[in-house]
Amino acid sequence: MTDPRTPDHAAPAPIVRIEELHVRRPAFELDGISLSLSRGSVVGLVGPNGAGKTTTIRALLGLLTPDSGRVEVLGHPAGAPEALARTGVVLDQPTAAAEWRVDSVGRRLAPFYPGWDADRFGELLDRLRVPRQQRVGELSRGQGVKLSVATALAADPDLLVLDEPSSGLDPASRRQIGDVIRQFVIDPEHGVLFSTHITTDLHDLADELVVMVGGRIAHRGVLTDVVEEFAVVRGSGPAPSVPVLGLQRSGQQWSALIRMADSAAFGPEVVIDAAGIDDIVVHLGAEHEEAAA
Repeated sequence: MTDPRTPDHAAPAPIVRIEELHVRRPAFELDGISLSLSRGSVVGLVGPNGAGKTTTIRALLGLLTPDSGRVEVLGHPAGAPEALARTGVVLDQPTAAAEWRVDSVGRRLAPFYPGWDADRFGELLDRLRVPRQQRVGELSRGQGVKLSVATALAADPDLLVLDEPSSGLDPASRRQIGDVIRQFVIDPEHGVLFSTHITTDLHDLADELVVMVGGRIAHRGVLTDVVEEFAVVRGSGPAPSVPVLGLQRSGQQWSALIRMADSAAFGPEVVIDAAGIDDIVVHLGAEHEEAAA
């Protein structure tokens, strides 16, 4: 007899599972990173330079061997051919060879991807206005990123990984890429891991936010909940007696991050504003630097 407390179907396995990931280098350590990404979700990975975002992504793609921990993608070990064939990757530089012409990229890459869709590749090149007759090395930065997006999605992936794709791009190009990502994640079987410094890109895209600082996850949660959890307090003169996060000074002025629930502890001499993603990243980064000093 079936136990009524047992669900009929087990919860679907996450599309990405990282458990206690450690990577040690002479000047950097990724310290016990654990996170998962469910199908149908977009996870935004944010943090200051050197936080460990790119190292985490490299481990996820099997581009480095961790010192310890486990990384699985689509139920396979990171870097396994079965995982890579179903993973689309967009980095800050095109992955195609510089001497290739754009219109030859699809033909050259198709043998490596069982699900390659030539029609989809051509459609994306046209939609994103990537000139087909130019060589990859002749493309502007924005055109190169758009080529990477077209290449990643034409492979019919389940997982899309983007590492700083929109850095240095104009707003129109960022919007185009954002529209393509939104269309991709409409499919509930797809998932997106999006690492970026341009946090405005995440407001309309991400479901969850992971804040990395100093090789660790400093905070994570549903994006709307994370933003609503924190506030920025600003004042002048002596530092506040109430505990704050990441106190920063500029002359007599200071600012810090607080939890919204603690805002009643401050008097009328300070200003309290809602915290944006940038505020959270900056002050949690400052908190880490202060603790490490």
